[in-house]
Amino acid sequence: MWEEEIKLNTIYDFDYSLYRISFDPLASVQIEERFVSIPFVMGNEKHIIHVQAIGSTKQPRFIVKSKDAKRKNEILEFIVDLFQWKKDLAKIKNHFIGTNLVSLFNQYPGTPIVREFDLYYSLMKTIIHQQLNMKFAYVLSTRFVERYGEQVEGVWFYPTPERIASIKVEDLRELQFSGRKAEYVIDTSRLIAEGKLDLNELKGKADEEILSELIKIRGIGRWTAENWLMFGLGREDQFPKADIGIQNAVKKFLAMDQKPTKEVLEEISQEWYPYRSYASLTLWRSIE
Repeated sequence: MWEEEIKLNTIYDFDYSLYRISFDPLASVQIEERFVSIPFVMGNEKHIIHVQAIGSTKQPRFIVKSKDAKRKNEILEFIVDLFQWKKDLAKIKNHFIGTNLVSLFNQYPGTPIVREFDLYYSLMKTIIHQQLNMKFAYVLSTRFVERYGEQVEGVWFYPTPERIASIKVEDLRELQFSGRKAEYVIDTSRLIAEGKLDLNELKGKADEEILSELIKIRGIGRWTAENWLMFGLGREDQFPKADIGIQNAVKKFLAMDQKPTKEVLEEISQEWYPYRSYASLTLWRSIE
Protein backbone atom coordinates (compact mmCIF):
# COMPACT_ATOMS: atom_id res chain seq x y z
CA MET A 1 0.00 0.00 0.00
CA TRP A 2 1.40 3.38 -1.01
CA GLU A 3 0.07 6.82 -0.10
CA GLU A 4 0.58 10.33 -1.39
CA GLU A 5 -0.36 13.67 0.15
CA ILE A 6 -1.73 16.27 -2.26
CA LYS A 7 -2.19 19.97 -1.45
CA LEU A 8 -4.23 22.37 -3.56
CA ASN A 9 -3.50 26.05 -4.06
CA THR A 10 -7.16 27.01 -4.33
CA ILE A 11 -10.42 26.57 -2.44
CA TYR A 12 -12.17 23.21 -2.74
CA ASP A 13 -15.17 21.89 -0.79
CA PHE A 14 -14.46 18.15 -0.72
CA ASP A 15 -17.13 17.60 1.94
CA TYR A 16 -19.74 18.66 -0.59
CA SER A 17 -18.24 16.21 -3.10
CA LEU A 18 -18.66 13.42 -0.55
CA TYR A 19 -22.22 14.52 0.17
CA ARG A 20 -23.19 14.33 -3.51
CA ILE A 21 -21.33 11.05 -3.99
CA SER A 22 -23.30 9.62 -1.06
CA PHE A 23 -26.55 10.08 -3.01
CA ASP A 24 -25.62 6.81 -4.73
CA PRO A 25 -26.31 3.84 -2.41
CA LEU A 26 -23.51 1.93 -4.13
CA ALA A 27 -20.81 4.47 -3.22
CA SER A 28 -18.26 3.45 -0.61
CA VAL A 29 -18.15 6.77 1.23
CA GLN A 30 -17.76 7.74 4.87
CA ILE A 31 -18.93 11.31 5.44
CA GLU A 32 -17.67 11.71 9.01
CA GLU A 33 -14.23 10.30 8.20
CA ARG A 34 -14.18 12.38 4.97
CA PHE A 35 -13.21 9.27 3.04
CA VAL A 36 -14.20 7.58 -0.22
CA SER A 37 -13.06 4.40 -1.96
CA ILE A 38 -13.11 4.55 -5.75
CA PRO A 39 -13.15 1.74 -8.33
CA PHE A 40 -10.68 2.16 -11.17
CA VAL A 41 -10.22 -0.22 -14.09
CA MET A 42 -7.09 -0.14 -16.23
CA GLY A 43 -7.10 -2.77 -18.95
CA ASN A 44 -8.11 -5.96 -17.16
CA GLU A 45 -6.83 -4.76 -13.79
CA LYS A 46 -9.19 -3.61 -11.03
CA HIS A 47 -7.81 -1.07 -8.56
CA ILE A 48 -9.36 0.43 -5.45
CA ILE A 49 -8.26 3.97 -4.65
CA HIS A 50 -8.83 5.50 -1.21
CA VAL A 51 -9.09 9.29 -0.94
CA GLN A 52 -9.36 11.12 2.38
CA ALA A 53 -9.58 14.85 3.05
CA ILE A 54 -7.27 16.07 5.82
CA GLY A 55 -7.50 19.81 5.13
CA SER A 56 -10.27 22.41 4.87
CA THR A 57 -12.16 24.15 2.07
CA LYS A 58 -9.73 27.07 2.30
CA GLN A 59 -6.63 24.88 2.58
CA PRO A 60 -7.44 21.57 0.87
CA ARG A 61 -5.18 18.59 1.54
CA PHE A 62 -5.75 14.95 0.69
CA ILE A 63 -4.25 11.53 1.25
CA VAL A 64 -4.51 9.19 -1.77
CA LYS A 65 -3.81 5.48 -1.15
CA SER A 66 -3.81 2.32 -3.25
CA LYS A 67 -2.07 -1.06 -3.40
CA ASP A 68 -0.37 -1.25 -6.80
CA ALA A 69 2.83 0.79 -6.72
CA LYS A 70 3.49 0.01 -10.41
CA ARG A 71 0.37 1.98 -11.36
CA LYS A 72 0.88 4.84 -8.92
CA ASN A 73 1.40 7.53 -11.57
CA GLU A 74 -1.64 6.46 -13.60
CA ILE A 75 -3.78 6.25 -10.46
CA LEU A 76 -2.75 9.72 -9.29
CA GLU A 77 -3.38 11.13 -12.75
CA PHE A 78 -6.86 9.57 -12.76
CA ILE A 79 -7.73 10.97 -9.30
CA VAL A 80 -6.46 14.48 -10.04
CA ASP A 81 -8.51 14.49 -13.25
CA LEU A 82 -11.60 12.91 -11.62
CA PHE A 83 -11.80 15.49 -8.84
CA GLN A 84 -10.46 18.26 -11.10
CA TRP A 85 -7.88 19.33 -8.57
CA LYS A 86 -6.09 21.46 -11.17
CA LYS A 87 -9.12 23.75 -11.60
CA ASP A 88 -8.79 27.10 -9.85
CA LEU A 89 -12.12 27.34 -8.03
CA ALA A 90 -11.10 30.65 -6.44
CA LYS A 91 -10.82 32.13 -9.94
CA ILE A 92 -14.24 30.70 -10.82
CA LYS A 93 -15.75 32.13 -7.62
CA ASN A 94 -14.30 35.55 -8.53
CA HIS A 95 -15.92 35.28 -11.97
CA PHE A 96 -19.34 35.42 -10.28
CA ILE A 97 -18.59 38.62 -8.37
CA GLY A 98 -20.80 41.26 -9.96
CA THR A 99 -23.32 38.69 -11.24
CA ASN A 100 -26.69 37.94 -9.70
CA LEU A 101 -25.24 34.72 -8.21
CA VAL A 102 -22.54 36.41 -6.14
CA SER A 103 -24.29 35.76 -2.81
CA LEU A 104 -24.65 32.04 -3.59
CA PHE A 105 -20.97 31.70 -4.49
CA ASN A 106 -20.06 33.52 -1.27
CA GLN A 107 -22.33 31.15 0.67
CA TYR A 108 -20.98 28.00 -1.03
CA PRO A 109 -17.34 28.73 -1.97
CA GLY A 110 -15.29 26.06 -3.70
CA THR A 111 -18.19 23.94 -4.95
CA PRO A 112 -16.66 21.54 -7.50
CA ILE A 113 -18.20 19.61 -10.36
CA VAL A 114 -18.75 16.21 -8.77
CA ARG A 115 -18.04 13.65 -11.46
CA GLU A 116 -19.02 10.01 -11.76
CA PHE A 117 -16.14 7.54 -11.41
CA ASP A 118 -16.60 5.89 -14.82
CA LEU A 119 -17.62 7.35 -18.22
CA TYR A 120 -19.65 4.33 -19.32
CA TYR A 121 -21.52 3.98 -16.04
CA SER A 122 -22.12 7.73 -15.97
CA LEU A 123 -23.91 7.50 -19.31
CA MET A 124 -25.87 4.39 -18.29
CA LYS A 125 -26.86 5.97 -14.99
CA THR A 126 -28.05 9.12 -16.74
CA ILE A 127 -30.14 7.10 -19.20
CA ILE A 128 -31.57 5.01 -16.34
CA HIS A 129 -32.40 8.09 -14.24
CA GLN A 130 -34.06 10.18 -16.95
CA GLN A 131 -37.70 11.09 -16.23
CA LEU A 132 -37.70 9.30 -12.84
CA ASN A 133 -37.83 10.64 -9.29
CA MET A 134 -34.48 10.34 -7.54
CA LYS A 135 -35.50 7.60 -5.07
CA PHE A 136 -36.70 5.13 -7.73
CA ALA A 137 -33.94 6.16 -10.13
CA TYR A 138 -31.33 4.98 -7.60
CA VAL A 139 -33.32 1.79 -6.96
CA LEU A 140 -32.95 0.94 -10.66
CA SER A 141 -29.29 1.90 -11.05
CA THR A 142 -28.43 -0.01 -7.84
CA ARG A 143 -30.18 -3.16 -9.10
CA PHE A 144 -28.38 -2.74 -12.43
CA VAL A 145 -24.91 -2.69 -10.83
CA GLU A 146 -25.65 -5.36 -8.25
CA ARG A 147 -26.89 -7.73 -10.97
CA TYR A 148 -24.22 -7.11 -13.60
CA GLY A 149 -21.29 -5.51 -11.78
CA GLU A 150 -18.78 -6.97 -9.32
CA GLN A 151 -18.01 -6.16 -5.70
CA VAL A 152 -14.35 -6.25 -4.65
CA GLU A 153 -13.37 -5.60 -1.02
CA GLY A 154 -16.66 -3.80 -0.42
CA VAL A 155 -16.32 -1.54 -3.49
CA TRP A 156 -18.64 -1.93 -6.47
CA PHE A 157 -17.13 -2.10 -9.94
CA TYR A 158 -19.56 -1.23 -12.70
CA PRO A 159 -20.79 -3.52 -15.49
CA THR A 160 -18.90 -3.39 -18.79
CA PRO A 161 -20.61 -2.42 -22.06
CA GLU A 162 -19.74 -5.88 -23.39
CA ARG A 163 -21.64 -7.51 -20.52
CA ILE A 164 -24.74 -5.35 -20.97
CA ALA A 165 -24.65 -5.69 -24.77
CA SER A 166 -25.10 -9.44 -24.33
CA ILE A 167 -28.25 -9.37 -22.17
CA LYS A 168 -31.89 -9.24 -23.24
CA VAL A 169 -34.56 -6.62 -22.69
CA GLU A 170 -36.45 -9.14 -20.54
CA ASP A 171 -33.48 -9.32 -18.16
CA LEU A 172 -33.78 -5.62 -17.35
CA ARG A 173 -37.56 -5.81 -17.29
CA GLU A 174 -37.14 -8.19 -14.34
CA LEU A 175 -35.44 -5.29 -12.50
CA GLN A 176 -38.48 -3.04 -13.22
CA PHE A 177 -36.95 -1.21 -16.18
CA SER A 178 -39.48 -0.07 -18.74
CA GLY A 179 -39.18 -1.81 -22.10
CA ARG A 180 -38.00 1.38 -23.80
CA LYS A 181 -35.38 2.16 -21.15
CA ALA A 182 -34.08 -1.40 -21.29
CA GLU A 183 -33.69 -1.05 -25.05
CA TYR A 184 -31.85 2.27 -24.70
CA VAL A 185 -29.39 0.85 -22.15
CA ILE A 186 -28.68 -2.33 -24.15
CA ASP A 187 -28.55 -0.67 -27.57
CA THR A 188 -26.20 2.09 -26.39
CA SER A 189 -23.98 -0.50 -24.66
CA ARG A 190 -23.87 -2.46 -27.91
CA LEU A 191 -22.71 0.64 -29.82
CA ILE A 192 -19.90 1.09 -27.31
CA ALA A 193 -18.96 -2.60 -27.25
CA GLU A 194 -18.79 -2.65 -31.07
CA GLY A 195 -16.62 0.47 -31.18
CA LYS A 196 -19.25 2.59 -32.92
CA LEU A 197 -19.38 4.96 -29.93
CA ASP A 198 -16.05 5.70 -28.24
CA LEU A 199 -16.58 7.62 -25.00
CA ASN A 200 -12.87 8.23 -24.46
CA GLU A 201 -12.59 9.66 -27.97
CA LEU A 202 -15.46 12.06 -27.21
CA LYS A 203 -13.35 13.57 -24.40
CA GLY A 204 -11.26 15.35 -27.03
CA LYS A 205 -14.21 17.03 -28.75
CA ALA A 206 -16.00 20.32 -28.14
CA ASP A 207 -19.24 20.35 -26.14
CA GLU A 208 -21.54 20.97 -29.10
CA GLU A 209 -19.81 18.29 -31.15
CA ILE A 210 -20.39 15.77 -28.36
CA LEU A 211 -24.01 16.87 -27.91
CA SER A 212 -24.79 16.52 -31.60
CA GLU A 213 -23.21 13.05 -31.68
CA LEU A 214 -24.94 11.77 -28.55
CA ILE A 215 -28.46 12.99 -29.34
CA LYS A 216 -28.41 10.99 -32.58
CA ILE A 217 -28.53 7.87 -30.39
CA ARG A 218 -31.99 6.55 -29.63
CA GLY A 219 -32.87 7.23 -26.00
CA ILE A 220 -30.39 10.07 -25.49
CA GLY A 221 -31.91 13.54 -25.53
CA ARG A 222 -30.33 16.87 -24.76
CA TRP A 223 -30.91 16.60 -20.97
CA THR A 224 -29.11 13.26 -20.87
CA ALA A 225 -26.24 14.49 -23.05
CA GLU A 226 -25.81 17.70 -21.04
CA ASN A 227 -25.76 15.79 -17.76
CA TRP A 228 -23.16 13.37 -19.13
CA LEU A 229 -21.02 16.28 -20.29
CA MET A 230 -21.14 17.72 -16.76
CA PHE A 231 -20.98 14.66 -14.54
CA GLY A 232 -19.14 12.33 -16.90
CA LEU A 233 -16.58 14.65 -18.47
CA GLY A 234 -16.66 17.53 -15.97
CA ARG A 235 -17.28 20.17 -18.64
CA GLU A 236 -17.44 23.71 -17.23
CA ASP A 237 -20.21 25.39 -19.21
CA GLN A 238 -23.25 23.12 -19.03
CA PHE A 239 -26.58 24.54 -17.91
CA PRO A 240 -29.42 21.99 -18.27
CA LYS A 241 -32.34 24.38 -18.69
CA ALA A 242 -34.86 21.52 -18.87
CA ASP A 243 -33.87 20.30 -15.41
CA ILE A 244 -36.66 20.84 -12.87
CA GLY A 245 -34.15 21.30 -10.05
CA ILE A 246 -32.46 24.15 -11.93
CA GLN A 247 -35.82 25.75 -12.66
CA ASN A 248 -36.90 25.50 -9.01
CA ALA A 249 -33.58 26.81 -7.71
CA VAL A 250 -33.62 29.86 -10.00
CA LYS A 251 -37.28 30.53 -9.14
CA LYS A 252 -36.51 30.43 -5.42
CA PHE A 253 -33.24 32.38 -5.55
CA LEU A 254 -34.57 35.16 -7.78
CA ALA A 255 -37.96 35.18 -6.00
CA MET A 256 -39.93 34.58 -9.20
CA ASP A 257 -43.69 34.02 -9.20
CA GLN A 258 -43.38 30.96 -11.43
CA LYS A 259 -40.71 28.64 -12.76
CA PRO A 260 -38.59 30.32 -15.47
CA THR A 261 -38.92 29.13 -19.05
CA LYS A 262 -35.93 27.77 -20.97
CA GLU A 263 -35.77 31.08 -22.84
CA VAL A 264 -35.61 33.07 -19.60
CA LEU A 265 -32.96 30.72 -18.20
CA GLU A 266 -30.89 31.09 -21.36
CA GLU A 267 -31.06 34.87 -21.07
CA ILE A 268 -30.18 35.16 -17.38
CA SER A 269 -27.37 32.59 -17.65
CA GLN A 270 -25.41 34.55 -20.25
CA GLU A 271 -23.38 36.44 -17.65
CA TRP A 272 -22.39 33.13 -16.02
CA TYR A 273 -20.57 31.97 -19.18
CA PRO A 274 -18.13 30.15 -19.44
CA TYR A 275 -18.68 28.54 -16.00
CA ARG A 276 -22.37 27.64 -16.09
CA SER A 277 -21.73 24.12 -14.77
CA TYR A 278 -20.54 25.70 -11.52
CA ALA A 279 -23.64 27.88 -11.51
CA SER A 280 -25.74 24.73 -11.97
CA LEU A 281 -24.06 22.90 -9.07
CA THR A 282 -24.31 25.90 -6.77
CA LEU A 283 -27.98 26.43 -7.65
CA TRP A 284 -28.77 22.75 -7.03
CA ARG A 285 -26.87 22.99 -3.76
CA SER A 286 -28.99 25.94 -2.65
CA ILE A 287 -32.15 23.81 -2.60
CA GLU A 288 -30.76 20.48 -1.39
